[in-house]
Amino acid sequence: MVTFLLVMLIVVALLLIEIPVAFAFGIGALLFPALTGNNISFLVPHGFNTASGFALLALPLFVLAGTLMAVGGISERLLDFVSAIVGRIKGGLGAVTVVTCALFGAISGSSSAAIAAIGQIMIPRMVKEGYPEGHATALVACSSVLALLIPPSIPMIVFSITGGLSVGAAFLSTIIPGILLAVVYCGLNFWFLRNNDSITVAPRVGLAEAGREVMQSGYRASFALLMPLLILGVIYSGIATPTEAAAIAVIYAIPVGFYIYKGLTLNSLGSATVRAVVTTGSILAVLFFLFIMSRAMIMEQIPKQLADFLLQVSDNKYVILLLINVLLLFIGMIVDDISGSVLAAVIFLPVINQLGIHPIHFAAIVGVNLGLGNVSPPCAPMLYMAGGVSKLSLDKYITPTLKFLVFGHLPMVFLVTFIPELSLFLPQWLMGIE
Repeated sequence: MVTFLLVMLIVVALLLIEIPVAFAFGIGALLFPALTGNNISFLVPHGFNTASGFALLALPLFVLAGTLMAVGGISERLLDFVSAIVGRIKGGLGAVTVVTCALFGAISGSSSAAIAAIGQIMIPRMVKEGYPEGHATALVACSSVLALLIPPSIPMIVFSITGGLSVGAAFLSTIIPGILLAVVYCGLNFWFLRNNDSITVAPRVGLAEAGREVMQSGYRASFALLMPLLILGVIYSGIATPTEAAAIAVIYAIPVGFYIYKGLTLNSLGSATVRAVVTTGSILAVLFFLFIMSRAMIMEQIPKQLADFLLQVSDNKYVILLLINVLLLFIGMIVDDISGSVLAAVIFLPVINQLGIHPIHFAAIVGVNLGLGNVSPPCAPMLYMAGGVSKLSLDKYITPTLKFLVFGHLPMVFLVTFIPELSLFLPQWLMGIE
């Protein structure tokens, strides 16, 4: 255990000095076996075989499908549709941002893609209509993590495969928490802006005209909205596995981008494919080293030692869940959501199983908690990315961000942790899991 902690401190130090995540964990994956006397020639094939498994093929396919839909002009259609519903009320543009990030996350499965596609459009638009720049930036950053909760979620795929769980059940476990968090963020947005008189609102129109706008924008966005329904439908109907569903998503995205939204060209198809390959390559490099390191940890019985230690601290599962949440938050602060998902599955699932907590319930806890960590300083990768889009310094948007996290995301972590029904209802109802 001492050796493991030493190696993790080295990895954290490397991350804090901005060494790329893959290299930081690569050093850890080589250092830990060397210090514990494990044969690296045995561990490397394990990492390769795990990373090249059929189930993990869903990851690059979902990345490609999301990239193609993003390039194809989907974000504008989604924004117009949601804006037609709530855009004419004070603070409505903020609600449009939250809901669109959730919908875009359901298509791309990526928080960073949501910030890039939605943030670049909505932050300038909100500022133009009188929203404080810091509020607009914070809202985009916090809403982007809804992509981790609304399936298909790439981190949930990685967590499920690493932990040997059903990908479909893990997808379902975060839907209700994701929807609730989106509602909470919309409510907080309206509350924080209630006394702001500088916000301009589009003039109201009659009910008939408003209905016509909703119908027209909904029709234009229908092919985008159909994609997550198609993916989830073929998975839960038993027609296709998650990997096959990801391939269907790619096949669906190409003609929609070319012929329906007409934002996809041969040049943009090529650049989107290259971008997806680069993204997938960076993810798989991280996963390869993490799989090596996780195998070495299992051989040294690190998860069992951690479970024994936590059970010595307390035999109350709620106390242990609080401790695990603190550790997950720390993990989410220093690494990306995908790396955090692997670490959570390897380190904490044995503890969860020993406590008798349902692993699918824990999948939802991991998703919600890592989302909180990804926008919590000091590292906060999604928060800084949103700041890069708005070109603001941290001091301008850190206060509104903390308000959204403390009054919105943190309570959701506790609700998901201590009310298992929020995450287990849909998997039990639709898949019959016990």
